[in-house]
Amino acid sequence: MIRMDVTVLAASVCLALVAPVAAQTNTAVLETPHGDPDIQGLFTFRTLTPLQRPVIDAGASALLAERVALTEEQAAEYEAARRRELDRDTQNLEVHAPGVRYQSRAEGGVGGYNEFWYERGIELTRDKRTSLIVDPPNGRVPYRAEFQAAARIRGANISNGFADSYTDRSLSDRCLLGFNAGPPMVSSAYNNNVLIVQTPDYVVILNEMVHNARIIPLDGRPHGNLPQYSGDSRGRWDGDTLVVETKRFLRETSLGGSSRETSVVERFRRVDPDTVMYEFTVEDPDGYTSPWTALMPLRRTEGPMFEYACHEGNIGLAGILAGARNLDTQRVPAP
Repeated sequence: MIRMDVTVLAASVCLALVAPVAAQTNTAVLETPHGDPDIQGLFTFRTLTPLQRPVIDAGASALLAERVALTEEQAAEYEAARRRELDRDTQNLEVHAPGVRYQSRAEGGVGGYNEFWYERGIELTRDKRTSLIVDPPNGRVPYRAEFQAAARIRGANISNGFADSYTDRSLSDRCLLGFNAGPPMVSSAYNNNVLIVQTPDYVVILNEMVHNARIIPLDGRPHGNLPQYSGDSRGRWDGDTLVVETKRFLRETSLGGSSRETSVVERFRRVDPDTVMYEFTVEDPDGYTSPWTALMPLRRTEGPMFEYACHEGNIGLAGILAGARNLDTQRVPAP
């Protein structure tokens, strides 16, 4: 099975590289040689537009609160202020978490990565929306209260490094999945690049983050029964839109509130020669009170893509677990 998937992926990439794209009368609609709408290409989805509309009333994010979209002037002000806030080469890196005090740069702390390593984007989406979420109208994920209460405790413990086993850590900590690769894909700190290639029978979505490749059949076959980290994806064409439905997750995705019961419907539609509009709807009765939908442009970018050198043998896990043993007395108890 692995050999077959690799063969399909290799064939798809070769087809994408050698096959010309034929433009139609409507320049926003391109076709592959086999007649499907063409959504192929190397794209970036980096943006300063947050997934959720902020509710805080401090810092640059205060400019976004209570607004669906910004004017050009407001957007320019927000983008400049947000870039200053996020700049790791100039910001104060002293961070406080329960029971832990991290060093600032002045005290010799490295603060994780410096600004060179980040690729978070420098501007809002073209329409200057204040959130990628378009439904519900408030631009917020409709979390269940039960999930939020449990997440506060879990977040406090994780920030202190607590874990009884490597399986307690996130999939991104374990280098199994990228925190922005999805499904669904969501703009994050870096490696916001994706390669899409097509054959008559498959679409391949290759994310730069943790080099995750989804090979999606288009032949109408039913979903399989084997749970997978990236779920089980099936695609179909609805006019000029590729619709991909993913279910059968092994456990939660990179989205807060998700679980093995999560289902994701993604839609890809080319809106101009350099842009594919990416829309996704997420549903999970365990984490959300209702389904929610986000909209994010995939913008053509120059190559090449790079391998993200993250691996299952991530030695950082050993340090996380060893440090947790020394901090057990600071664990936040469950209510």
